[in-house]
Amino acid sequence: MEINNPDTVAEVRAVFDRYEAAIAANDAAVLDSSFWDDPRVVRYGITELLYGIDAIRAFRASVKSYAPRAQKKITITTFGRDFAATNLEFQRLDSGLVGRETKIMARIPEQGWRVVSAHVSLMAQTDPGRVAKG
Repeated sequence: MEINNPDTVAEVRAVFDRYEAAIAANDAAVLDSSFWDDPRVVRYGITELLYGIDAIRAFRASVKSYAPRAQKKITITTFGRDFAATNLEFQRLDSGLVGRETKIMARIPEQGWRVVSAHVSLMAQTDPGRVAKG
């Protein structure tokens, strides 16, 4: 299995960047279309546990805006040409809290690259000693 094929990494990065722009703009249509259109998709958020695309869409419809955030570190690892993991360390600009976001993506027939599982969390406190550099 080829890990981090440059073309595949570039495809996943484009999906990642589109999603991040949609978060900043609170573009629910783009955010919803980024997820696998399936009842098996999962999204664990800071305050919610969402199982299935219908739950994700209902949550997105309820969000008025997202807290502004600055990207700190992004890692993308692809496995073959159809599976990837993205990780984002970010800092919320309103509170200074450090957040983490992991998205597992797969290339789905008839849908293209989609998030099949996502997890977002905030660290309880911003403690530079707890954040490993590397």
